[in-house]
Amino acid sequence: MVLVLLEGIADNVWIVLTLFLFVWIYSWAKDNLGSAKLAILFALIVVYLTFYSYPVLVWALVIFFLLQTVGKEFLAQINPFGGDQLR
Repeated sequence: MVLVLLEGIADNVWIVLTLFLFVWIYSWAKDNLGSAKLAILFALIVVYLTFYSYPVLVWALVIFFLLQTVGKEFLAQINPFGGDQLR
């Protein structure tokens, strides 16, 4: 019972990640390519290759997105590369 529930949640998370990545790539491609049709084609190809050919890359993209949104402030607070701690 619990396994079926977890499998359903995992499928839903996968669908949400697919849609989020598609919209993210589409908006970037539309701005840079200039054509909405070409942007849709580009986004479809990238999402297909990422999710079906190389699904491990999805989690790398999720980690990259989290670092871009949350990690900047966190790293600025702890400042791991600053030289002030050695003085």
